[in-house]
Amino acid sequence: MKTITVLGNNSGRNAGDNAILGNLLDDFALERSDILFQIPTLNTRFIQTHFGHHPVRPMGMMPWNFALKNLGWPLYRAMTNTEMVLVTDNILFDRKFNNPFVNNLKSIALFSRFCKKKGIPIVLYNSSIGPIDHQVGAEALQTVLDACPLVITRDRQTKELIEKLELRHPEIVVHADCALNTQFPSEERLNEIIAKEDLFKGPNGSVGLNVNAYIDNWSQTGTLDRGEFCKVIAGTADALIEALDVDVLFTVTQIMDMKITLECVEQVRRKDRVRVVGNKDYTYQELAGLLGKVGVHAGLRTHTLIFCAAVGTPMISIDAYPKSAGFLKTVGMGDWRIALADLSVENLSAIMRRAWDDRDRLSKEMLPVVEIEKKKARDSVNRVLQLLD
Repeated sequence: MKTITVLGNNSGRNAGDNAILGNLLDDFALERSDILFQIPTLNTRFIQTHFGHHPVRPMGMMPWNFALKNLGWPLYRAMTNTEMVLVTDNILFDRKFNNPFVNNLKSIALFSRFCKKKGIPIVLYNSSIGPIDHQVGAEALQTVLDACPLVITRDRQTKELIEKLELRHPEIVVHADCALNTQFPSEERLNEIIAKEDLFKGPNGSVGLNVNAYIDNWSQTGTLDRGEFCKVIAGTADALIEALDVDVLFTVTQIMDMKITLECVEQVRRKDRVRVVGNKDYTYQELAGLLGKVGVHAGLRTHTLIFCAAVGTPMISIDAYPKSAGFLKTVGMGDWRIALADLSVENLSAIMRRAWDDRDRLSKEMLPVVEIEKKKARDSVNRVLQLLD
């Protein structure tokens, strides 16, 4: 039995992160059954409950495991007692570099030195990097790359960032996000959810919205007002209901986003036309399936956009961070974005109405591109297995 350690945000609180891990395990299972996956996590029960049908070993990262989240004995053990380390998602950035509760890069760089010394390869697996804005971050990233025989990114921006920083690096392959291969549940299960939540009753269908609790931190100015943001989202919902006679479905993929989502909903005049679903109650597969039922979706969380792509729903990125813009370019939707600086009821409702009017064409043109990206994501398995064996 081979052993691979998978690093990512695997606490179970984010449906996008859960989709990355779930699809990674599913994709490897298509090729091999002799690999044990070690998964450092804040929630060992979640890993065992949701992914226990795969050969997984959850590794607790709580204080009683001698860890301050990313910094401590569990991460050291996970990275040095294995045959390979996969770094997933977008966990290598230098924001709050010295805070182990937020930043992964410093801890991973620290233990990467031991991996290199022991000959344990680190592979960036369908992942993104950045932002890297400080010299100390660039130096830490260089330490990680020095232990990497292969970098597989999910966007071109990561490759461009590594080259812009003039870092030493191995071969860089641009593939795609694992979450694109999310399989949604049966129509029977979706119909159960739709009936329970009283969804999709509007005569002309529904549009989707998603907001993010990080709105203050990731805006370009760092000063985007939360109250004003909620007014814009609520006003957009009312404008679309009035103009298109549609319902509005807010999809929450990170538990911490529910509070700001409800703040937005509270300001909507037509609350009778609004519904909210989230990952506290539903799996990432179920949320993706529900997003397949809306005509158009606009969101901040990258993985609501990825789920839409997976199920053929045209999407608009409210650009909170670069990875969303990068993803939309990848699937041919690069023009369907709105910057936070341009966010207003008029602008957001206008771009959503344009997408709504053209949704059939957009979906038809996007799906073949997405199929290519799905294959790229799965092809990463074989690149890794060549190194593992």
